[in-house]
Amino acid sequence: MRKVLISLAIASATVVASPAVAQRYGYGHQGGQIQREINQLENRIDRSFRNGRISRREAVSLRRDANGLQRDYYRFARNGLDRGEYRNLQIRLDRLQNRLRHERRDRDGRRW
Repeated sequence: MRKVLISLAIASATVVASPAVAQRYGYGHQGGQIQREINQLENRIDRSFRNGRISRREAVSLRRDANGLQRDYYRFARNGLDRGEYRNLQIRLDRLQNRLRHERRDRDGRRW
């Protein structure tokens, strides 16, 4: 009887711990999506600079922020992304994309 109770206790502890593990690592597949979006953003920054849509100073600033985002993504992804980390990265990525969009349209004395 004692062995049965111990087995049940271990099994129930495993079942209780499983959602926490799933929650911690559940954003792994979406983390790959963030990685692709960061890479696409970096390409858009480079292309915008080459086409003269943004200045060198704007490009340097945007690249610096994109590199910081990339660095944080690698740091978070090392142990798997949890919901808060995923949300943090997504919000920062959205803000950086909006900033690039703004910089491309602000004209800053260029013909565009």
